[in-house]
Amino acid sequence: MLGTGLSACSSADAPETVRFHLSKPEAIPYFRELIKEYNAANDDVEIVLDSSSNLQAGFLRGNPPDLGLLNYNMEMARFMERGALSDLSDMPEAGRILPEVQDLVTQYASYPGRTSVLPYSVMAASVIYNKQIFKEQGIEVPTTSAELTAACEKLKAAGITPFYGTFKDPWTAAQGWFDYTVGGEVDVADFYKAMNELGTEVGPDSPASFQKDFKEPVSRMKQLIDNYTNADAASKGYGDGNLAFAKGESAMYLQGPWAFGEIAKTAPSLELGTFPLPMTENPEDLEVRVNIDLAAWIPEASRHKDAARKFLSYLFRQDVMDKYNAAQLGYGTTTDAAPATDPRITGMRDYFEAGDFYQGPSKAIPLTIPTENYIQGIALGGDATQALSTLDADWARLALRR
Repeated sequence: MLGTGLSACSSADAPETVRFHLSKPEAIPYFRELIKEYNAANDDVEIVLDSSSNLQAGFLRGNPPDLGLLNYNMEMARFMERGALSDLSDMPEAGRILPEVQDLVTQYASYPGRTSVLPYSVMAASVIYNKQIFKEQGIEVPTTSAELTAACEKLKAAGITPFYGTFKDPWTAAQGWFDYTVGGEVDVADFYKAMNELGTEVGPDSPASFQKDFKEPVSRMKQLIDNYTNADAASKGYGDGNLAFAKGESAMYLQGPWAFGEIAKTAPSLELGTFPLPMTENPEDLEVRVNIDLAAWIPEASRHKDAARKFLSYLFRQDVMDKYNAAQLGYGTTTDAAPATDPRITGMRDYFEAGDFYQGPSKAIPLTIPTENYIQGIALGGDATQALSTLDADWARLALRR
């Protein structure tokens, strides 16, 4: 009896374990330190970092993590629309999220009566440019398509490659070239809303389609690639691009802020800036591409929701969020967030603060469709019309299966 009593007492005094799933490798050191501090200050709970378990398997087996902080995309949205994520709308943190940022979540999916995902950090991406080269060549940051072409021609005449292409890696063709050209000309949110409503009816004659709505921007993408990129772009990957750009082998680079750290390894003092890729003759059309870098959620199946909510509130403390965004070159998602101050990304700040942004169109397509490979094919000289037609057919076929 005495032994049983001691065992029960020991179990009752054990801290509650909360499994915290984090998807971004670069962020692990930052959040590991946060967890260490939090656990030291709270005897009744132990936050355990999980960055390797299979998320889908955990949900299917009814044993998901208690709290997730992940990149929010189409695949994660599937869990939300099926009601697998709990409602967080009653938390004070939900009331601090910028409405235009919260809208990015519902562009992918929603669940009636719930706010299940809270954006934690947004990455804004656009053209990265070498300020020294622009200054030496007397080039101002272009705000129209004609100005961009003129800048490229001036760079070519000076023997400078305008853009460094890295088409060996499919994702680089999609993330930068495709997303920036399409997003600079098409209302991405409205387009995918129409495509989702059409479903199986998507085709060459439907009100919305890839082959119709994306024809012009993709044509412009091909023109830029064919005329203004390095001749060996087909054999160069992301790592090659970072090194070459750091060495001044091109004036512009279509990558996100994640590339800055890699570039700095070779050229730590290189002056870089960013600007949205102009696709029209109206500067009012300029927007930057964004993605929800990290977003928080708590599954319905979690058996430690209260403890997970408490830790979520700690993560959303403004000093904690601001420190993370400053380190990762992200933009804050809350009404009280500190403004971005790093000169490498401040070229996008006015657009972000005005809500002039869009989610990457390549990321709104389910992963079961090999979009990046199609786009890579176009970048390497393939038939754009055929690729966009194939995208339409894949979209309709997937809608039928659903």
